[in-house]
Amino acid sequence: MDWQQLVSLAIVGSAAGFLLWSKVRRPKFSFKRDTHCGCVAAVSPQASIVFHARKGERPQVRVRVT
Repeated sequence: MDWQQLVSLAIVGSAAGFLLWSKVRRPKFSFKRDTHCGCVAAVSPQASIVFHARKGERPQVRVRVT
C-alpha cells in the first residue's frame, strides 16, 4: 500500500466517522422544540428573501416577512 493510498483512506475514514458521529450525537437544546412554546417566534419575525429571475426578464428580489 502506497503512502498516498494510506492518506486518502485516512481522509475518507475520518469523513465517514464525522458523518456517523453527527447522526449519533445528542441534538442541541432548542427552547421552542423542547418546551413546545411558540413565544420565541413572536418576538422576532422571520424574513425570507426570494430571488426570482427568468431568461429575458428583469430579475426580482422579494422580501417576505412572516
